[in-house]
Amino acid sequence: PALLAEHKPELVILELGGNDGLRGQQPAQLQQNLSSMIDRSQAAGAKVLLLGMRIPPNYGPRYTKAFEEVYSNLAKEKKVPFVPFFLEGVGGVPELMQADGLHPAAGAQGKLLENVWPSLKPLL
Repeated sequence: PALLAEHKPELVILELGGNDGLRGQQPAQLQQNLSSMIDRSQAAGAKVLLLGMRIPPNYGPRYTKAFEEVYSNLAKEKKVPFVPFFLEGVGGVPELMQADGLHPAAGAQGKLLENVWPSLKPLL
């Protein structure tokens, strides 16, 4: 909240939760955390764009589904624009990912822009 008050952003892009999912955090806790961030951003007068994340299927179908639904459910509930999977076409493509296999490399920036721009442009 202090940073929102200090910087007064017109737009907040939330792309969080991937690490929480990889650590096995309960989806309900992730949803509560993201919901709070959306509420605080909107209360500060900012528009919010929510970028969804996915986790590897080895976490099991029930957890994977619950994790992914956090983002779509919040987008509907909070009425915010939503990109279902920020890393679409990037995640799992070795040449577009850093050595850790989790974070996009510089060469992925064009594809990430393609993924986000249709939802971002109307907010600008």
